[in-house]
Amino acid sequence: MLRMNRRYRRLFWMLLIAVNLTAAGTAFYLYTSGKDYSVSQKERAHFIGLSYMTMNNEFYKIISEEINARIEAEGDRMVMRDPALDVERQITQIEEMLDMGIDVLVVTPVDSEKIGDVLKKAREKGVSIVVLDTGVSDQEVADCTITSDNYGAGAAVGEYFLQQHETARVVIMTHQVAQSGRDRVQGFLDVVSGQEGIEVVKTIECEGQTEIAMPGMQEAIAEGTDFDTVFCLNDLAAVGVVAALEENDMLDQVDVYGVDGSPDAKAMIHEGMMSATAAQFPSEIGSRAADAIYRLLSGESVEKMTLTPVQLITPDNVEEFGMDRWQ
Repeated sequence: MLRMNRRYRRLFWMLLIAVNLTAAGTAFYLYTSGKDYSVSQKERAHFIGLSYMTMNNEFYKIISEEINARIEAEGDRMVMRDPALDVERQITQIEEMLDMGIDVLVVTPVDSEKIGDVLKKAREKGVSIVVLDTGVSDQEVADCTITSDNYGAGAAVGEYFLQQHETARVVIMTHQVAQSGRDRVQGFLDVVSGQEGIEVVKTIECEGQTEIAMPGMQEAIAEGTDFDTVFCLNDLAAVGVVAALEENDMLDQVDVYGVDGSPDAKAMIHEGMMSATAAQFPSEIGSRAADAIYRLLSGESVEKMTLTPVQLITPDNVEEFGMDRWQ
């Protein structure tokens, strides 16, 4: 596997951290402003509310671009809010959108359980609900749920990991309140658990965020945790893990796995800093969501649950995916 020298690896991960943190700040500004982004609105336009769990992840921005383009093309109106991974803020923002009179709510829940009551309130008001990326505990409250095959993503990474390792001491980076995070971790664990020589030595809650994963990994290292593999619920966490490992001169000793297929992860796989990731396809999720929105507004039936496929990215095929963009 190709390896950069230490000086350039250090510059590489520092750049990734800077880009992620800058994107987070920019996203917070853009998506908490409360502006109406629609143009050329038709008479009696429909009103769609959008609430993703956070907008500091390019994945959600790509989904939203697909949906926004369709809404604008239809001449309808939309309002978007960014709860920034705060479930209470998300609940408050959804309640505000209900008061504004939205017809459809598109939501990625920060917490799959706590958001249930406000979604029930939305249904009582006759609002259609499209859940994206991660499910809700009470699936009946949603008209449709569209996610990647999150369990399958974790399982695919687990199967590849077992091809590379007969023994391993594994750290898990997780996001427990998100159904998608739990599903990915469970998929990985169901494949690797019970395998002789494979041991999970620590689980770290990182909320799927680079700036939380990095110090979490540093703390585990400082505590003397003995590990040689890290499975991350997403690629943002993997960026933080890689940075912490590089800072401690451990990157050559530890294999890092993720889920997303982000440009950052693909670059790290290409440069030998990461072992594999399971690619999601946010453009497809956004396109399917846009279609569901307008089927619901037309009174048509929609699939209750849709899983979009994932695909494993490894050093052998990474260049086939395009290094500078999502799928």
